[in-house]
Amino acid sequence: MSRAEPLPPQPPAGLDARMNARAAAVLDGRGPKRGLARLLPFMGPAFIASVAYMDPGNFATNIQGGAQFGYLLLWVILGASLMAMLIQHLSATLGIATGRNLPQLIRARWPKAAWFYWVQAELVAMATDLAEFLGAALAFQLLFGIPLIWGAVLTAIVTFALLTLQRRGFRPMEVAIAAFVGVIAVSYLVQLVRSHPGLEALGGFIPRFEGPDSLYLAVGIIGATVMPHVIYLHSSLTQNRIPAVTDDAKRQVARMSRTDLLVAMGLAALINMAMLAAAAATFHASGQTGIADLTQAYRTLTPLLGGGAAIAFGLALLASGLSSSAVGTMAGQVVMEGLIHYTIPAWLRRTITMLPAFVVILMGLDPTRTLILSQVILSFGIPFALVPLLIFTARRDLMGVLTASVPVRVIGWMIATLIIGLNVYLLAQTLLR
Repeated sequence: MSRAEPLPPQPPAGLDARMNARAAAVLDGRGPKRGLARLLPFMGPAFIASVAYMDPGNFATNIQGGAQFGYLLLWVILGASLMAMLIQHLSATLGIATGRNLPQLIRARWPKAAWFYWVQAELVAMATDLAEFLGAALAFQLLFGIPLIWGAVLTAIVTFALLTLQRRGFRPMEVAIAAFVGVIAVSYLVQLVRSHPGLEALGGFIPRFEGPDSLYLAVGIIGATVMPHVIYLHSSLTQNRIPAVTDDAKRQVARMSRTDLLVAMGLAALINMAMLAAAAATFHASGQTGIADLTQAYRTLTPLLGGGAAIAFGLALLASGLSSSAVGTMAGQVVMEGLIHYTIPAWLRRTITMLPAFVVILMGLDPTRTLILSQVILSFGIPFALVPLLIFTARRDLMGVLTASVPVRVIGWMIATLIIGLNVYLLAQTLLR
């Protein structure tokens, strides 16, 4: 472990340098006026962030929710996705406006709370890594029939390989993550086509619950959708990525960032809704409401929808676990460096954070139940990231021309209040059972 005092941004090289040159041309009016060529240099950070909204924890909560309650909780996914879009917009804008990320600002503004923040953020990160690592290991087991422990070893190897892309700059990692998102999207398109959800799915967008179990799953879905670690990460992905010194340049970068966010997070929302709808049309509609296990879901898909659907499910889970595992490690690095000014090599962080998953596997615990529990834990970490984000983005001395508007602030605090209230209610219901 070594001291990691903030360093000035390093000059980009290779692909990063070419993308920055194109972005600079757009900002000063020399670049394309419209179309994909204008947007492409600014696209990428939201795709990395969006992976956290399609991780194995989402698979677990969405499939169990669809199997047990049909289309009932589609409105929860839609609402959580809209909340996530606003939150990620604020996080991305914070990095653009200040040139610093959220953990750095928390330490700078509240130095006495930095260690507390770091401890709770690391605990949440462990829950995140547990879900991601277990999901990828389980996918290896389902697809190739290997023991879960060897699936975990393969997951570690592939994750280490993915993390080496960081040495080549931000763009290679963004391209790799976007490719994984594409695999997940295509796989769930196959699932959705084969399962044929009916028009009754539209009823799932009417807000309602059916007992405490549906509320428990709803909180898990929110925890799996509004991910606390990626609230920290997104501000890091945009800080100094595209040089923007003037107010006009910052506004332009922020507008491009919103487009990046709408595309990436919109796709993530559709994939999550497809997960639940496919589970509802396949399992709930056939009376198999007790499907609460990813292994059981995989094996049941073959007789119901055919082997192709099962393979698509396994590939989506694998792409989700591998990509989100790498993104979780990146978030952990940002949190440690920003809050306590220490850094450890990415391979060492990945080794430490994957140990709980190996313990779960070796103890023979149910991977799916562990995944769902981890998502509920995540939801309790959201306020610790969200409240500082709302405070900082409302400060004109920090944000300048990108200060959050009054309506955005009001909606942001409503989201924070809703999440905190759901967590308190869930805790009370759990203790009283």
